[in-house]
Amino acid sequence: MNWLVWALLLCSSAMAHVHRDPTLDHHWDLWKKTYGKQYKEKNEEVARRLIWEKNLKTVTLHNLEHSMGMHSYELGMNHLGDMTSEEVISLMSSLRVPSQWPRNVTYKSDPNQKLPDSMDWREKGCVTEVKYQGACGSCWAFSAVGALEAQVKLKTGKLVSLSAQNLVDCSTAKYGNKGCNGGFMTEAFQYIIDNNGIDSEASYPYKAMDGKCQYDVKNRAATCSRYIELPFGSEEALKEAVANKGPVSVGIDASHSSFFLYKTGVYYDPSCTQNVNHGVLVVGYGNLDGKDYWLVKNSWGLHFGDQGYIRKIGRELSLNLGKQSFIPLILLVRSQCQKEESLVNRRSVYKTFFSCMFAEFFTTFKLKVAILLF
Repeated sequence: MNWLVWALLLCSSAMAHVHRDPTLDHHWDLWKKTYGKQYKEKNEEVARRLIWEKNLKTVTLHNLEHSMGMHSYELGMNHLGDMTSEEVISLMSSLRVPSQWPRNVTYKSDPNQKLPDSMDWREKGCVTEVKYQGACGSCWAFSAVGALEAQVKLKTGKLVSLSAQNLVDCSTAKYGNKGCNGGFMTEAFQYIIDNNGIDSEASYPYKAMDGKCQYDVKNRAATCSRYIELPFGSEEALKEAVANKGPVSVGIDASHSSFFLYKTGVYYDPSCTQNVNHGVLVVGYGNLDGKDYWLVKNSWGLHFGDQGYIRKIGRELSLNLGKQSFIPLILLVRSQCQKEESLVNRRSVYKTFFSCMFAEFFTTFKLKVAILLF
């Protein structure tokens, strides 16, 4: 439990009995049961209850305003309902944007290109299941592997979950990343490039904590040759990249309670800034009820938003999305499955070769016998 949580408990428990609403006891118990919440200490539960009640009031008021047409999205009391915005950012949104990084190959946009009105890479089988990062600031790692997973699928036809834990454990000091204390997608891509690979999720599972690097080349599931940085702040370039290249790693501002309590609809909070603190994956775009949106995959589990996704308002209003956007590219992808497949293919070639040789020999032999008999 970090210092922020301890400070929270100290401040909240002092006035616990004054502020708790007894009419919400049943709802509190039901919410805890729904999300499997258990607290080690009584003081912690009291503090969590107070935060939960505050968030519940926020959700209730917002949804009332939504019913009157004042908002384009709804909120809900999800599994993060007993946390403050500060906690969520501290524990789960630790994006460390480098003060400077080498400008990579900039995406070349074609303003005259006709793009589809909507795109959803999930429908094309290029997006793995929603992950849950837990109380670990590894959003950057999940954003990075999500983009690379799609490129692997497009390159090989195979959708494989890549190891975010590999990045948490191995893409560390040299790259300026700090595991569960934050990192950045470009540095994750650079590690994969330098390391000439990243392991699969199945061989290197996620632990939601820092660990010793255990990369094993035998379990390598993908490589990355380079990454492309989109023009800074260009949403047109982002739309074109999503349409033509695949899901894109982006940084966003997720510091408001309206974000982590989002449930459905097209999200827009005017208080959002250009200060990004959370790494996510844009997997598509579209229009809902006359509002353009980006379809964003988060790493906060299926209970967040719409089954782990959020529709974030697009175009000129979404000034805080797509400021830092990146696409990993692949020249070579190798996996254990491909090695085995290659071996099977070689055996098939050898079998075909010897079958043809035998058939040719047998045909020639019959021809010679026929000539002799004649």
